[in-house]
Amino acid sequence: MIPFLYHSVVSTSAPALRLWLQYRARQGKEDPERLPERRGIASRPRPAGPVLWIHAASVGESLSVLPLLQSVMTARPSWSAVLTTGTRTSARLLPSRLHDIGAGRVIHQFVPLDHPRWVGRFLDHWQPNLALWVESELWPNLLKACRERSIPSVLVNGRMSEHSFQRWRLAPALIRDMLSSFSLCMGQSPEDTQRLQELGARNPVCPGNLKYASPPLPVDLDKLEAARNVIKNRPVWLASSTHPGEELMAGQVHRAMTAQLPGLLTIIVPRHPERGEDIARELTDRGMKVALRSHGSAPDQACDVWLADTLGELGLFYRLCPVSFIGKSLLGTGGQNPLEPARLGSAVVFGPNMENFAEISIRMLQNRAAIEVPDAEELTRTVQQLLLQPGMRETLTQSAQSFCHQEAAVLERIMAHLLPLCDSGAS
Repeated sequence: MIPFLYHSVVSTSAPALRLWLQYRARQGKEDPERLPERRGIASRPRPAGPVLWIHAASVGESLSVLPLLQSVMTARPSWSAVLTTGTRTSARLLPSRLHDIGAGRVIHQFVPLDHPRWVGRFLDHWQPNLALWVESELWPNLLKACRERSIPSVLVNGRMSEHSFQRWRLAPALIRDMLSSFSLCMGQSPEDTQRLQELGARNPVCPGNLKYASPPLPVDLDKLEAARNVIKNRPVWLASSTHPGEELMAGQVHRAMTAQLPGLLTIIVPRHPERGEDIARELTDRGMKVALRSHGSAPDQACDVWLADTLGELGLFYRLCPVSFIGKSLLGTGGQNPLEPARLGSAVVFGPNMENFAEISIRMLQNRAAIEVPDAEELTRTVQQLLLQPGMRETLTQSAQSFCHQEAAVLERIMAHLLPLCDSGAS
């Protein structure tokens, strides 16, 4: 009954959805020139031959699936791919990454909203031979349309937190209907896999977390050298992928450490760069001197905070900073990917709210590859200790890099499940 009601309500909502897209475009949350893609109207022709469609929610999920996409494109050179996401940030970041994987063979599109006519238009144009859904980005009408067109669907790196599990248990028919659409569900941890099975997933397997297979974030070496020349020998730490409230917290941590670390520079990379000027204003109002990277400003010796409100430069700042705090883990919930700084030799510190990376963060703590802090006071103490004690910091970073290396074989296990489905889907 619930799947039918969902389908019926959304089917009558096209006018409201159009207005909502226009509102979001005015707010800067949608690309006005690409709004037709959100209604299933393709902006590119379909490539000849078999097409793999991968859907990921935003930046984190899409970046995590790139190694898998690269492996499929290498193993099956006759295939092309369409990668869909739903955010402007991912749309700005992905084109250069997709070009590196296969120029002309991999196309980015915005995912259509889950209106039956729009998703049908999308699928009728691209006619994918195989569909991969990343983590937990599930849409009932889109899955139903794939099932009706006999398009094999696979859940890759499936994530089902305990909170989401309990919530979905309130709508068992809807989640069972969606999960039954998948030919194969690959959970990212045993716990995720078990929850998916209990909710109705068929053929669940657990090859491991695809995020372990991600390569180190890229960097422009000239920009890295320029940044090192600017900072010189100043002590420096990073507050990465921060969310509202965490920037002011980072400013408080900075002030608390300056007595022991004269000349300290705090670098803040907000998760959403468009917040840069508002963050700078908040910090400046509290007496801090801020340099905005988006304005081309570099920190002088009197600068307290270098605010990196730019896109796609985390690889630079993780290499630049010996200690990194992972945002959305103290004042927010969910966290961000702690493997990214670990791979690049930056000591990892995060708060207790790492639900989106629960399995990874727990295992990193078990392997002494990261440090968890409960509050801003302990964050101050820990960052200060890591900056003042190079030996302690090196032990932590070496453990983290060893942990990342041990888990890299997950990609081979996922490919072993996926390639037979590619071959059957192309026939």
